[in-house]
Order: sequence, then structure tokens, then C-alpha cells
Amino acid sequence: MKVDTGVPTDPREAPVEVAQAAEALGFDGLHTAETAHDPFLSLALVAPATSRIELMTSVAIAFARSPTSMAQTAWDIQALSKGRFVLGLGTQVKAHVERRFAMPWGPPVPRLREYVGLTRALWDTWQDGAPLNFRGEHYRATLMSPFFNPGKIDHLRPPVYLAGVAPPLLRLTGEIADGLAVHPLHTVPYLREVVQPAIAAGAKKAGRVPSDVALSIPAFVVTGRTPKERDETRQRIRSQIAFYASTPSYAPVLEHHGWGEAREQLSALAARRAWSEMPGLVDDSMMAAFAVDVEPADAGPALRERYGGLADRITLYQRFVPGQDDEFWRSLLQALQS
Repeated sequence: MKVDTGVPTDPREAPVEVAQAAEALGFDGLHTAETAHDPFLSLALVAPATSRIELMTSVAIAFARSPTSMAQTAWDIQALSKGRFVLGLGTQVKAHVERRFAMPWGPPVPRLREYVGLTRALWDTWQDGAPLNFRGEHYRATLMSPFFNPGKIDHLRPPVYLAGVAPPLLRLTGEIADGLAVHPLHTVPYLREVVQPAIAAGAKKAGRVPSDVALSIPAFVVTGRTPKERDETRQRIRSQIAFYASTPSYAPVLEHHGWGEAREQLSALAARRAWSEMPGLVDDSMMAAFAVDVEPADAGPALRERYGGLADRITLYQRFVPGQDDEFWRSLLQALQS
């Protein structure tokens, strides 16, 4: 499987240096996420400064931008990177789209289907000269005069990955996407019993096969050079799991395991901003399901055992810092890429 890592989205945090170190060490891909900074700016800086490593948004929020704006940015990064870009898209939730991005909300599955369709139609227009005549229920675009056409690039169109947790988005991914950006709050049973069947159903509907859709999986790993470091990492990951588990969007994963009561309690605590109380509701069985807890030397084999045959790409949910724990990362890469 391919092994990826994150690159800082804050351009003040030396994304180029991080990217070059990750490429030299042997990582296969670099991810950026849309959190506190735009996910594309760092990739635009990194693209001309690297030569092999793939660049991915995991994810950019689709409904925060028009499809044309998204298509233009992806097109330019694909050109800058000489064909190494993967466009990962997510929908976010209504409250964030409306109240954080000040954009309209609508039914996410049909909107995202059209969003991807229009993005690809624009790429076809720019690359092949196909007339732009996209007419959907949610998006329409029929105007592309030469002055606004960026023109051909010497590379294939970017692959498109979608993020999804519940079956409707997973089925859409199977129908139209090149990959699924799995959410960190997942379990292997949920991947096998819910995610894979939903993708297969969508793929069948579209006349595709499930293997057309790659799984890019972020993994929680509890480890550390000392018992103290490992305890600190365990508590940090327990807190992150608690935060994710309190969010209604990820309820299907909790419900699948019979943890609905814990999810309701976590949601109630989050509503009261009782953040310090939340990790206590993530018991050891939940930790074992969501995270790998091992000594550093055992991380690679443990991840291979857990995700072998499932993951096409894997990313550890921890920051890669050049020159820090390089032996750990080399060992991990050797175990997973071989």
C-alpha cells in the first residue's frame, strides 16, 4: 500500500521543507485538509519544489466554492505538479456550509454528483475543446469563452476522491469517484460491513467494479519512545475520538457497534462544551476498535495486519516533522510499502 503524510496548510510553517523531507524519506503522498487554512495554497508552493510525491486534498470542502473555481484551482495544481494531484472533496455539514462559509446548502448527494460532473465537464472543455453545456438541477454552466479558458495541460485529468461515512455518499463514491477519503473515525468492521458493500453497490449501478475505487485511510496509532510519551499520545487520541464521536455525522459508525448511548452522552457534553469530560466516555473497547496501540517498532506490522487488503493508501494521524523520529518513519514505510 502507499503511505502518505500531511503537509502544513499554514504557509508560515514551512510546507516546502516538510514536503521535500517527506519525499526524500520515501513517502508516496502528501495530504492537506481544509481546517484553519486553505488546503490549496500549500500544495501550490509544494508542487514545483517536489518531483515524485503525489499531492492530495483530504479534503477540500466542495460546497464552499463554485465548481468552476474548484476546477480551475485543481487544473493549475495538476499542471504545476506535472500530473501528481488528487482532488479530494468533502461536503461538510449544513451548519458549517451556511454559517462558516456563508454558502447555500442543499441535498448533499445529488448536489455533489452534479458538482463532480460539472468539474469534469470543465476539464473536458479545457483539455479537448468540448462545448460546455452542463444543465443540472443544482448547477448550470454553458459559457466558456477563450479569454477565460486556461487551455490544455500535458497531463491526465486529476483523480477525484470523495469523503463519506454514511451509505448514500459511499454509494455515490462507488458510482463516480476514483477513491474514498475514509474518515479517521472508522473501524475495520465498519469498512468491511458497510463501506465496501455500499461502494460495491454504487459501482455496480454505474457498470464499474469496486476496485475502481481506492481507499485512502487515516489511522490512529498510539505509540511513543517512552511510556510517558505513549500515555500522552493515548490521551490525545482518546480526546480526538471523543470529539469526532460527538458529531452526528459520524453516528453511523458508533451505531454500527452499539455505542449509540455513548454517542448521545458525548454529544450532550459537547453541547455544554464540557470538553475535559468527554475522553472518559471512550472506553478501552472503543480505543481498540479505533486505534492501533503498539510499540514504535511494531506499528508497521500492526497496520499491515489491520488494513492489509483494505487500504490502497494509509496515513498516520500524527504529524511528520523532518528530522524527528525519522527511523520510526523509515521502519513504517519499509513495513507497509514492501
